[in-house]
Amino acid sequence: MRRHQLFLLVGLCLWVAVQGAVPAQLAAAEQPSHLQRAAVFLKAADYRQAVEACQAAVRETPSARTYVFLTYVYHALDGYLEHLATTDQWVRVEQLYLNLATGRSEDLIDPPDVLARIAKEVIQQAVQRQSDVTAAMAARLDEALVKQLWQEQDAWRRARPTDWWSGAPAEWHWDRP
Repeated sequence: MRRHQLFLLVGLCLWVAVQGAVPAQLAAAEQPSHLQRAAVFLKAADYRQAVEACQAAVRETPSARTYVFLTYVYHALDGYLEHLATTDQWVRVEQLYLNLATGRSEDLIDPPDVLARIAKEVIQQAVQRQSDVTAAMAARLDEALVKQLWQEQDAWRRARPTDWWSGAPAEWHWDRP
């Protein structure tokens, strides 16, 4: 009888341990990487979140690749902004400005107001400066890789001239650092 109870107790302990471990492993496996999240944000034109996700990737795993990805997001933002301006979509420029300028609950009661054409210039100047900085950082880490990635990026832009900014080249594998 005692042996039977011991067997049941051990079995129960094993069952509880397995039940506790499996959901934790599944939850960890379901968490997208910073770059995977950035790819979704690019597709949604949520450039603030895309920049923040790439910045988190740089902080977590600094490499030439992650710096290039961050630089690419800045370029994509610039390309999208230029597309909006040339297609006379100034309301969307204002929305983009608000997306970049806000993000806290306080902004709902005191939103930043700016004219769309001024917003375009402000955003483009800041994005171009930041992309120059991050591109230089990437080149310092691995110039050959950076050159290869920019060649792939150039081919991507030529292949998708009307929406290249909504994603990244498939061969960049945003699922790894």
